[in-house]
Amino acid sequence: MKKLSKAYIGLILMFLYVPIFVLIVFSFNETKSRSVFSGFTLDWYARLFNNDIIISSLINTIIIAVLASIVSTILGTLAAIGINSMKKVPKALVMNITNIPIINPEIVTGVSLMLLFVFFAARMNVEFGFVTLLIAHITFDVPYVILNIMPKFKQMDPNLFEAAQDLGCSPMQAFRKVILPEIMPGVISGFLMAFTYSLDDFVISYFTSGSTSQTLPITIYSMTRRKVSPEINALSTLIFIAVVIVLIVKNVIENKQNKKNSLYRRS
Repeated sequence: MKKLSKAYIGLILMFLYVPIFVLIVFSFNETKSRSVFSGFTLDWYARLFNNDIIISSLINTIIIAVLASIVSTILGTLAAIGINSMKKVPKALVMNITNIPIINPEIVTGVSLMLLFVFFAARMNVEFGFVTLLIAHITFDVPYVILNIMPKFKQMDPNLFEAAQDLGCSPMQAFRKVILPEIMPGVISGFLMAFTYSLDDFVISYFTSGSTSQTLPITIYSMTRRKVSPEINALSTLIFIAVVIVLIVKNVIENKQNKKNSLYRRS
């Protein structure tokens, strides 16, 4: 039975990662062939970094992802603190409402935000571009931040805040020195998840972007409609490596924080 379960897991992992492995291998292919590896080259990576359209889209994507992640982490942390202080029934109601954007299909969210921006564009002279993209990314990032922080409140002793105040801390000091370190792994996880989703999003960005500001997924989509260039393979490889590094950093930070918390509780 154990061998069967290991074989099943192995098949699932192969199904998930073999296409990515093939993409990485063919990003170093000397020719444009997607079936025959004719030789090793780094030319496609050189062409990638000399492609002004891709580079400008990449810079725009990173800026939007960083700003959206920072703002959504702040808003999501404050929202999680407020939700945690609610009573049982209102808390459950608000959490269900918060989870709707996560469950909701992205195309519905994208079209809804597009119609909202069109409504304001007609009355406030708002143009589709960087601002609309940023607002859209913050909108769908906040629920993921809340989703990552709320379990940390459940793991935390609910009396810590009052105990810190009894020992002489002001409410702000109690939050900064006691509550924030306890929920910090969730805050970091929420930030990284928000950053990853912003970096990866296509559907919502497609409906809320303008001609002056486009993200990398939209640029890749417009390129693949004509012909898939090996530059896309090179770009996808770099994105995959970046995501793996982010996940490793996240796990290292979480492990260190968990060790610190366990040592603190033992002492």
